[in-house]
Amino acid sequence: MKVWSYLVVSLVLFGGVNAVISPAKAEEVCKVTDPTGTPLNVRDVPNGRIINQLKNDKEVYILEIAYDNKERPWAKISGYHNGKYRVWGWVFREFISCYNR
Repeated sequence: MKVWSYLVVSLVLFGGVNAVISPAKAEEVCKVTDPTGTPLNVRDVPNGRIINQLKNDKEVYILEIAYDNKERPWAKISGYHNGKYRVWGWVFREFISCYNR
């Protein structure tokens, strides 16, 4: 009976039945994972001019996917640098790894 009482109290205090049975939403996190170990080139357009570089493990957001004339995937990425959000440009999609946190 005590366990049931704790469950009822938990339901009342923490938002009802839905709070107990609803799964938590996972956040997708993407990071630079260039297997060469060198900074990943960021380009102005897919396979275009290099405008920046990002180090491995930098968290990024994928905004768009496009393909170059050889059908290779490119990702337009953004993220935070010194607390400010910015759109960086295009990187080779295969060097970005995403997972749920």
